[in-house]
Amino acid sequence: MERSQVLDAMGQLRLYGMKAACDEIITTAVKRQHEPQQIVGELLDAETGEKQARSIKYRMTTAKLPLAKEGDAFRFEDRPINETLVRDPASGEFLERPRNVVLIGGTGTGKSRLAVSIARACIRRGKRGRFVHVVDLVNTRDAEARAGRQGRTADLLCRLDVLILDEPGDLPFAQSGGPLPFHLISRLCARSSIIVTTHLDVGEWPWVVADHSAARPPGSARRHR
Repeated sequence: MERSQVLDAMGQLRLYGMKAACDEIITTAVKRQHEPQQIVGELLDAETGEKQARSIKYRMTTAKLPLAKEGDAFRFEDRPINETLVRDPASGEFLERPRNVVLIGGTGTGKSRLAVSIARACIRRGKRGRFVHVVDLVNTRDAEARAGRQGRTADLLCRLDVLILDEPGDLPFAQSGGPLPFHLISRLCARSSIIVTTHLDVGEWPWVVADHSAARPPGSARRHR
């Protein structure tokens, strides 16, 4: 089989990682006299790596994260935040129990950026996530109710590993006391993890997450259970 035929066959089989790396792998194999099984192994590694990269890219896109900076780009020294407590959830271990994370602080303290950084780290480890502003979530709920499609978004969100609920404090009290936040959080806590960003202290919430750990910028971080 000619080179062009091999590459065409790889493309038809959607082996894009193999196709992209094929020439380099074969050239190196000829120079170094690699065994056939080593060549096959390198081609498979290239395909696996490409598929993983595409999967991460897809999950990053569907997560609708508003910020692109990683946790390493966040300047902890400029803010009175417990770096260790913030970096701990980035390992993704809190998703296994599951548990929740609450980031409390005023405007400009970096809580949304930190939440997105944690979610990105979890997604890179194979998890599924989503960023949602609570006001938009309630508006979506109302639109679904008018269209006779109640619960569609909630069902989709409950399939995730981690959900960022951004600024529930922006929601008018009458709305926040409605069924969507409470019932959605109850469903999520049974199978997923939530990251909440808010400028309200826990005692001011119109609804409460039952079991969570909190990293509180600014000031010293603390845990709640």
